[in-house]
Amino acid sequence: MPYRLLTRAASRAGGRLGWSRAAVGAALGVAVAAVVNHILSGIGGATLPWLLAPVGASAVLVLALPASPLAQPWPLFGGSMVSALVGLTAAQWIPYPELACAVALGLAIVAMSVLRCLHPPGGACALLAATAGPVTASHAMLALVLPLAANLIALAAAGWFYNGLTGHPWPHRAPEPQPLPDGGWAGSYDASDLDAVLEEWDEVLDVSRADLDLLFRAVERRVQTRSRLHTTAGKRTAATQRESESEG
Repeated sequence: MPYRLLTRAASRAGGRLGWSRAAVGAALGVAVAAVVNHILSGIGGATLPWLLAPVGASAVLVLALPASPLAQPWPLFGGSMVSALVGLTAAQWIPYPELACAVALGLAIVAMSVLRCLHPPGGACALLAATAGPVTASHAMLALVLPLAANLIALAAAGWFYNGLTGHPWPHRAPEPQPLPDGGWAGSYDASDLDAVLEEWDEVLDVSRADLDLLFRAVERRVQTRSRLHTTAGKRTAATQRESESEG
C-alpha cells in the first residue's frame, strides 16, 4: 500500500499543474512576499511584520489552484484586505475577544460575498485582526494593513510570473467553447468522455470528478427530456395539420 501511494504521488508530481509545480510556486511566492516586506521595512525605518500567516494559504490557492474563482486577483487582494479591515473594526468596538472574532468572521464572509471577492484566507485575516484588540489607527496600519497589502501585491506578482511561465496564464481566462458539430446532441454521455476531457485540459479544478459526473448526467437528462418533449409536440402538430387537411 505505501509503495502504491508513493507511485501514485510520483505520477502526479509532473505535468503542467502537478504538485511539484505548485510546491515550487508557492515557496517562490511566499519568499518574494517576505523579501519585499523586509526591504520596505528597512526603507521606512519601522519594524514591520515581514510575513503574515494568511498569505501562506493565499499562496496555495494562487499557485496550486490558479483556475479557481477563489484564487483570482480581486478575491486575493479584496477578500484579504476587506476581511482585515472588518476584523480591526470588530476589535475596536467589541471588548470581548471571543465575540469580536466570531463577529469579525461572520461579517467578513458577508462583505466578501457582497463584493464578490470570496477568498478563504480572508477568514484568517479577519481573525488575525480581531485578536489584535483595540489599537490606534496608525498602529493598525503599520502592524497589519500595510504589511498585508505589500505581501499580497508581491504574491500576486509572483503568481502572475510563475503561472504564466509554467503554462497557465493568471488571472485565469476560460477558453472560448468550441462550436458543436452539425446535428446537435451527439448521443449519450459517458464517464470516459469526462476523463478524456480532464486529461486534455490538464487543469486543477476545485470540484471533484464525481460531482462533475453528476452535473453532466443531470444536464444530459434535462437535454433528453426537452428533446422528447419537442419531438412529441412536433408529432402532435403534424397530426393536427393532417386532420385539418383531411377535413378540408
